[in-house]
Amino acid sequence: MPRFILAIEYAGTRYSGWQIQKNARTVAGEIERAVHAATGAKTFELYGAGRTDAGVHAMAQVAHLQLDTRTDEATLVATINDELPSDINIVELVRAPQRFHARHDAVARSYVYQISRRRTAFGKPFVWWVRDRLDVDAMRRASEHFVGMKDFQSFAVRDDEDRSTKVQVDGVEIVEREPLVLIRMAGSHFLWRMVRRVVGVLVEVGRRKLRADDILGILDGPSEVPARLTAPPSGLFLERVFYRGDAPASPLEPMVFGASRHTLSPDRGQRAR
Repeated sequence: MPRFILAIEYAGTRYSGWQIQKNARTVAGEIERAVHAATGAKTFELYGAGRTDAGVHAMAQVAHLQLDTRTDEATLVATINDELPSDINIVELVRAPQRFHARHDAVARSYVYQISRRRTAFGKPFVWWVRDRLDVDAMRRASEHFVGMKDFQSFAVRDDEDRSTKVQVDGVEIVEREPLVLIRMAGSHFLWRMVRRVVGVLVEVGRRKLRADDILGILDGPSEVPARLTAPPSGLFLERVFYRGDAPASPLEPMVFGASRHTLSPDRGQRAR
């Protein structure tokens, strides 16, 4: 049965996250519905590289689709997209090796969070408007404490307590693109709501209500501070999923809905092995 790699962009505002849930509208649920409507297939496998929370967006989510079809890739992606709502779009669909797995073969992921320094008429679903003045240099100093192999138990949701809360964070980058402050966090994987809680703590440092060194105590945990400071989902984007042999991250720029900068290649699954 053929296997395909999908690069997917979506605005998560209207959805209860990626993962299929009972009695909730989700991104994966909409894609499965569209695949069935487009192909008539009743049995197929759709598996994403990672779960995004309710209201979180994606510029380049990766999934694999195992589907019994003889339809060529160009026609297949066009017919599935025709069945999808306008806020979900399959940017690319290419044939993959049978052993390729969107989640297990991924070696890293990057998320970008957008903070707006002003009220916006157009970008509200895609930013967190922080009215207070932010000390961005202090936020950058504080972000260094998150880099490396750390125990993020204080940044995890209780549902994550059954698995390890240690995460390898490869880097945290903070840039200013007026009126936005952009925070990119890259690492092996991320715990549920971890990125939003890291952002919330960094913003509190930027407000000068926490010191950069206070993060050391929070990481030593357990601490309830990150949960109280969780940033809203509106500003968070799954930017990219990395596989072995992929090019490094591009310069950090604002996330522009509908303008994915990342492409798939037919041999990506082979390189991931």
